[in-house]
Amino acid sequence: MKNTLSQELGAARAGGLYRSMRSLFSRQGREVLLEGRRVLNFCSNDYLGLAGDERLSAAAVESSARYGFGGGASRLVCGNSEEHLLLEHELARFKGTEAALVFSTGYMANVGIIPALCGREDTVFSDRLNHASIVDGIILSRAHMRRYRHLDMQDLERCLQNSGKHGRKLVVTDTVFSMDGDVAPLGELTRLARRYGAWVMVDEAHAFGLFGPGGAGMVQEAGVAERVDVQMGTLSKAVGACGGYVAGSRELIDYLVNRARSFIYSTALPPAVAAAIRAGLGIMRAEPERRARVLFLAGRLRTELRRAGFNTMESVTPVIPVLIGDTFKARIFSEKLMEQDILISAIRPPTVPSGTARLRITVTALHLEEDIVRLVAALVNVRDQLA
Repeated sequence: MKNTLSQELGAARAGGLYRSMRSLFSRQGREVLLEGRRVLNFCSNDYLGLAGDERLSAAAVESSARYGFGGGASRLVCGNSEEHLLLEHELARFKGTEAALVFSTGYMANVGIIPALCGREDTVFSDRLNHASIVDGIILSRAHMRRYRHLDMQDLERCLQNSGKHGRKLVVTDTVFSMDGDVAPLGELTRLARRYGAWVMVDEAHAFGLFGPGGAGMVQEAGVAERVDVQMGTLSKAVGACGGYVAGSRELIDYLVNRARSFIYSTALPPAVAAAIRAGLGIMRAEPERRARVLFLAGRLRTELRRAGFNTMESVTPVIPVLIGDTFKARIFSEKLMEQDILISAIRPPTVPSGTARLRITVTALHLEEDIVRLVAALVNVRDQLA
């Protein structure tokens, strides 16, 4: 075993694909202390700048004083805290659905929901660039997986036409794609799904808190809520905490409570975390200027990057890729930026397709306009060095 693992790790190093973790010694924010260096942070999913907000910490402390910290057991055994119930009521109201259910993480939500809804006789239609948790959920379901070309609705229709008439059909997509920053065409997708008798599930991880009325998500932004059966999302990005949720009909939620294995057999999310999430949701509603600011700054950064000759692909969101292509060059780009005290990760295969290695830039409400200027100048400087 040792020799086999060593060989595989060696191959990863030789191919520029080896990964290692760096230690963070500060809370999340515009700047972070990374292994003794204070760096400008342009790779966090903390879009609204809430992960380090004192109000979330205070809510967690207050809840801990009342409920303790640990969840104790799965929620079906003895871990169903009042905090979970309050949070789910709030999420359902936020999403405009009959009910909601909270999971320990977004990943756990996807690997629980899809196998609960689909099995061996069913077919799941998945965008080729969907998140790994969606892919893993489909694999666990043992359903037939039909992957359609990214955002290609003609290809999705072809797959639906050729899927046969037996079993359930589920079309699942990210709404905002986490590595490209582009957006699924939800209007056409939901129309096709309805035409061919398929359910629709969306992952709002990178849209929740940023788009739609009050930050409710891209489903509400696109006005297709009545045609989406399953709205899933995370609470670890714009909300600034952790966890995942699913929102939909009361029947759907009751069904998942009984069938979603990652919910049934997992210890409950700590009540204090649920309290912090509610605090984050409250700030999202009360301070819409955070959402407006991050969208403004992202728009400015995209404009400046394109003006400087960088390829930001089809991004229209605060996820802004800078396409490099070569795996080694992307890693060197990231290292050179770190020398200028700017933190941006190089995203390499298998996270993205071969030949599309990139820098993944994310903008938050905490960034300043001068940070945008500094970042673009640093990127131009590194490009000139590597030319």
